[in-house]
Amino acid sequence: MAKTLHFTLGGMLEDIARRFPDNDALVYPDRGLRYSYREFDALCDRVAKGLLARGVRKGDNLAIWATNVPEWVVLQFATAKIGAVLVTVNTSYKSSELEYVLRQSDATTLFLVQGFKDTDYVETVRTVVPDLGDSIPGKLSSAALPCLKDLIYLGTSPPAGMLAYGDLEILGATVSDQDLAAAKGALDEHEVINMQYTSGTTGFPKGVMLTHHNLINNGYNIGECMKFTENDRLCIPVPFFHCFGCVLAVLACVTHGSAMVPVVTFNPEEVLKTIEAEKCTAVHGVPTMFIAELDHPAFRKYDLTSLRTGIMAGSPCPIEVMKRVIRDMHVSEITIAYGQTESSPVITQTRTDDPIELRVATVGRALPDVEVKIVDIETGGTLPPGKQGELCTRGYHVMKGYYKMPEDTARAIDGEGWLHTGDLAVMDDNGYCKITGRIKNMIIRGGENIYPREIEEFLYTHPKVADIQVYGVPDRKYGEQVMAAIKIKEKVSCTEEEIKDFCRGRIANYKIPFYVKFVDEYPMTASGKIQKFKLREMAISELSLEEAAAEKTA
Repeated sequence: MAKTLHFTLGGMLEDIARRFPDNDALVYPDRGLRYSYREFDALCDRVAKGLLARGVRKGDNLAIWATNVPEWVVLQFATAKIGAVLVTVNTSYKSSELEYVLRQSDATTLFLVQGFKDTDYVETVRTVVPDLGDSIPGKLSSAALPCLKDLIYLGTSPPAGMLAYGDLEILGATVSDQDLAAAKGALDEHEVINMQYTSGTTGFPKGVMLTHHNLINNGYNIGECMKFTENDRLCIPVPFFHCFGCVLAVLACVTHGSAMVPVVTFNPEEVLKTIEAEKCTAVHGVPTMFIAELDHPAFRKYDLTSLRTGIMAGSPCPIEVMKRVIRDMHVSEITIAYGQTESSPVITQTRTDDPIELRVATVGRALPDVEVKIVDIETGGTLPPGKQGELCTRGYHVMKGYYKMPEDTARAIDGEGWLHTGDLAVMDDNGYCKITGRIKNMIIRGGENIYPREIEEFLYTHPKVADIQVYGVPDRKYGEQVMAAIKIKEKVSCTEEEIKDFCRGRIANYKIPFYVKFVDEYPMTASGKIQKFKLREMAISELSLEEAAAEKTA
């Protein structure tokens, strides 16, 4: 019998802190930081009071632009305790993207670190808000961002116009326990508490509104699929701004009293070092992260025998990589999860005792209390097992909707509550699903529907191919042609003709890539998703296909 949790995010943390007060909650070994659940809950209360002292109230939207720093996790719960909505900002965003999210979300506050990689966040904010330096903290006035009033710096020595995060605890001392209790008492588990902007693999990002109930129950069931208990310790190298970090990691842990052991920014050796130092029993990552860890020159020097489980998600996992993770990293119970931000995010997940074939060839079966069906993309009718169609899902995990985008919400969720994922899938007799592509990624060449995933899977069997992405590019005669961007294995060479010869006679002629490009890397989102629309844009420019791209079609 599936278990449903009925808490607010803050109430759930308080319950766990009562049950496992001395368990490690949040650990950063490189910083010498270690909070028990009792200490972590008390800290979240103090920061929540500080936010109340700053004038933050239930329903206010507060944005956070930061790497996996400790303050991120504290704010995830401190904001939830008073009913403020945490708006997560992609760490790779630049000025126009930041301005778009802050404006579209009506964010009243922005929390930020100094920067990430080649982006200085403070300078970027100054570009977006030129009046910042002359403003008093908390009283910002910006014509471009009329809702934004407060900028809080996650560090010491805040820049002009910003408040230091550390001051929140000091301010919180002016707020009584009764005032905090009143704020908590006004909350409902079905209210929105988190807004995540879709990763931007297609079109403008949309603000996905997720509730306490969405997030807690999804996190709980994800943890159940990994058989998490209060004795588990999860190494978290995936970004918090994405659901992979703040739900599959943070909430899977907190709903079970497990320890969170984050890595501030991904570095393969730092992950290996952290696992050994903290005897982590679980680790998350996208396939490229696991590959970087396995291939690191120092891999053999680290003891990873404490590992048991974790999640690999974000893109398809080659079977050889999965075998190496199980054999060489000792993650014998690794699972695969599938979903999207709009579903909190996990829809299906493999289980720890599934055979390896199911854990690689499928994305598992529905989580408890989650419905999944495959529908015909033309008629909308439910398809039988073995037939390809669009994967739809319904249940506690489906978002409230897109922020201020009712038409887009209505397109995504039908009148019966089914979320239409836009992903093509096949389900077997036991409910296990294979994702075969995206409807929007489908190539239509001369009236033939071509599913990129099918060609990708075929070309993965080429002895020289390490990775491949297949997508459509404009063509004046056929509407679209098939293009493949291929990474070849190290220390080998390969030609376009070799690839085409490999296909001839083995797949239909219309599926053979018309264009083949060899690449060293793919354009990626910060959460590790390959951006096929950028590959297409690059091809249009490189192949001078602008005229074909401009032709209107019915």
